[in-house]
Amino acid sequence: MGGSPGGGPLLALSLALRLALPLLLLQVASPAASRRHTVYWNSSDSRLVRGDLTIQVNINDHLDIYCPHYPHGTSVSPPETLALYQVAEGQFRGCVKTEGAIKRWECNRPYAPFGPVLFSEKIQKHSPFSKGLEFLPGHHYYYSSLPMTDGPALPCLKLRLSVCCESSSPVSKSVVQPPAPAPGTAIAPTPHWQLPILVLLLLVAL
Repeated sequence: MGGSPGGGPLLALSLALRLALPLLLLQVASPAASRRHTVYWNSSDSRLVRGDLTIQVNINDHLDIYCPHYPHGTSVSPPETLALYQVAEGQFRGCVKTEGAIKRWECNRPYAPFGPVLFSEKIQKHSPFSKGLEFLPGHHYYYSSLPMTDGPALPCLKLRLSVCCESSSPVSKSVVQPPAPAPGTAIAPTPHWQLPILVLLLLVAL
């Protein structure tokens, strides 16, 4: 009477796989996603205080910096407020701001109502903005912070950014915070190229 048993489910599966295949192939063909490297910028991170924190990044990665933050009602007097600069290597070693330093951000909202203020730096070779920063593979870039004039005295916090090559790995996220032993470490990606091949084999079998 019309078709072998189970023909309906097999036909539906074949149709679903055919519809999903273009999306899977698009995912594989698309360029690798960037990584995000997160730093909680405050004096509780001894590596920032010592100046021995280095994060290795690739082009198109992002450096996310969270300012010092205190929940509303916390009795901290006075809270940490600071300005972050991109500086030359010599200024980085001495931790001083000179005419050549580039002010990147001001962390002056320690009681922000929706959590710590976040600043993000995209690691790119060409910036679409006239005053945007540009980064070159194989170069090092240096960040340091100084306390705001109306804030408490703080130690100089320092970070070195080491730019490697074009990113060729799927997205992963590395978080740098006080307990983390290895800042900037990429999470090993799970290979996903096998999935489209499996789909093709299933389509051939159907």
